[in-house]
Amino acid sequence: MIDILKVLYEDNHIIVVEKPVNVPTQQDKTGDEDLLTMVKQYVKDKYNKPGNVYIGLVHRLDRPTGGVMVFARTSKAASRLSEEIRENKMQKTYLVVCNGKFEQDEGSMQDYLWKDEKNNTSYVVKATKKNAKMANLSYKVLKYDEKENLSLVEVALHTGRHHQIRVQFSSRMHALYGDGKYHGRDAGKGLGLWAYKLKFTHPTTKEEMCFEDWPESKGIWKMIEKE
Repeated sequence: MIDILKVLYEDNHIIVVEKPVNVPTQQDKTGDEDLLTMVKQYVKDKYNKPGNVYIGLVHRLDRPTGGVMVFARTSKAASRLSEEIRENKMQKTYLVVCNGKFEQDEGSMQDYLWKDEKNNTSYVVKATKKNAKMANLSYKVLKYDEKENLSLVEVALHTGRHHQIRVQFSSRMHALYGDGKYHGRDAGKGLGLWAYKLKFTHPTTKEEMCFEDWPESKGIWKMIEKE
């Protein structure tokens, strides 16, 4: 698996990579090889580093989601990137393939979400529910396939809630393709969610960094092909 790591950018402070679909961001109970370990091994091998290699995990993607991720190579970089995320300054943009046609080509979704820890599932709830958190995103429809009744949508996350895009879209009858957990069709054929753009300020140079990484145009992602 290490051989297939796609590195988009690296310097002494950060490393930006593509997270493959169905690879966990960090070690979980499955014991499957995870992206954090892969990045550590890549840096260790490339730079012949002895002992443990420091790689800071500052954000995550769900296991079935692929796309752009940034890791920190120093604790100072990790601290500054984490602060950027807390202050909502890191911009994450996703591609979504979901069910149905939208009434409006652009819009936003605001809900309160509650996470069921036991079942690792989130729900849209009333604001008064204990531990409910505000979730906010905006979207733009890029394409609609009438034959398949599927929409290709660009989504900008303004909050980072658990399964946020999947839950908010499903609650509006636009369940993501392949999302069995939230009533999407064709479960098991790959999730129609990809983190394609990441914009942030470099933790040391303060330069604005922007990385784009599109999914391979096959399967459900054939929709990204220009007509």
